[in-house]
Amino acid sequence: MTTSCPSMPAYAAPPTDSSGSAARPGLLPLATLAVGFVMAMLDVTVVNVALPSIAQQFHTPLNSLVWIVDGYTLTFAALLLLAGALADRFGAKRVYLAGLAIFTLASLLCGVSVNAGMLIAARLVQGLGAALFMPSSLSLLTHAYKDDAVRARMLAHWSAIVSIAGASGPLIGGMLIDTFGWRSVFLINLPVGVAGLWLARVNIAAAARHARELSPVSHVLGVLFLSSVSYALIEGNVQGWTSHPILIAEAVAIVSAALLVARERTHPHPVVPRSLYRARGFGASNAIGFLINFGAYAQFFLISLYLQQAQKASALDAGLMLLPMMCVFTLGSLLSARVSARAGLRATLLGGLAIGTAMGALAALCGAGTYGSFIAFVALCNLGIGMAVPAMTAITMQLAGHAYANSAAAVLNANRQSGALVGVAVMGMLMHGPSDWPQRLVLAFVIGAVGYGLSALLAWRRLGAVAQAAAAAAG
Repeated sequence: MTTSCPSMPAYAAPPTDSSGSAARPGLLPLATLAVGFVMAMLDVTVVNVALPSIAQQFHTPLNSLVWIVDGYTLTFAALLLLAGALADRFGAKRVYLAGLAIFTLASLLCGVSVNAGMLIAARLVQGLGAALFMPSSLSLLTHAYKDDAVRARMLAHWSAIVSIAGASGPLIGGMLIDTFGWRSVFLINLPVGVAGLWLARVNIAAAARHARELSPVSHVLGVLFLSSVSYALIEGNVQGWTSHPILIAEAVAIVSAALLVARERTHPHPVVPRSLYRARGFGASNAIGFLINFGAYAQFFLISLYLQQAQKASALDAGLMLLPMMCVFTLGSLLSARVSARAGLRATLLGGLAIGTAMGALAALCGAGTYGSFIAFVALCNLGIGMAVPAMTAITMQLAGHAYANSAAAVLNANRQSGALVGVAVMGMLMHGPSDWPQRLVLAFVIGAVGYGLSALLAWRRLGAVAQAAAAAAG
């Protein structure tokens, strides 16, 4: 699909008042750009609540349910870096509008899907649209607010909106499914998407373009790598780990990864600036981001199925049960800023990961015990991870410095989405193992706790003096 845009200058001046001075943009740009971001965040979480209803209508096997979740995350993660380069080259506003239009059209296709295959294909297109407008939305938001203090305040509001959207997703999804059926979680995007397109065209100024090489071969290799890994993880238990399709997928993953690394080391225009590769601690902070999302999204996927299949909860009841577990992420994010101001970023990161590891391990021990204690430990686990994520993000950006802030943010987001992709795929593999839910929950939270524990170890060993030096340089 192509979206035509009228010719526009590389930069549009902000509106002025009668005295000729630049008028304050107010909250309108924030509200306008939040429309797309909120839709994308909601679609990550509401779909998990809809999975049992989709499975019942389409008689969908487990591997197809995993594809419904991971298809969106796959194209989202694989195309984030390319989307950032496209925004620089063709203009953030054009790319934002194109992405939002694609996402809205794909939502319609999801809502009218007649089988699981069509729904999976539409989810892949949804991920493409989200990848296009997500980086552009943050760029346009930064461009809309010139004053540093105002921009910082708007970015704080932005983070709060994102947290609230993610936390409320299961409840909103449950309410829609309980009242209108699972298709409504996609069709609700149509009026919201159309409104978002109109608001963006009218109220958002175009940001300046920057000449940038796209390096399409590297992006294709990255897509091949993620796609083949996803296929092998999701289909391995179904087709057999020694079947020809799985062996071919594994070979493609190995070859594409090797070619991508070789190309990035020698190409004059790498996708990721080489200075970031050489920045001490940058690789460790991205590995932490991968592992955090691996554990968090894997557990959320499994708990969503557990509540409706094992606990026999309706979609609405499942949304209500998930709400406290999701809201603590927002609470953890708010606590993170206060703790970091007193104890430092690294201590906050380590403390949050330690809480997540310990509570995840206790949730695993209670997986076969009482439901109340299990949910309490899950909520405390999420509280710790909610504290760790802002600290991890801040450390990563400090390590990158102002010169590579955009590239570092894109790399971190791509790695975190890849972690979510692999985490859900691994949970799909786990579902083919033990047949009873207590054992599945125990294994799931053991895996999550190990991931959080490895993150804490990386933070302890690789981000000590590095984080302190980066903080001193930033100050």
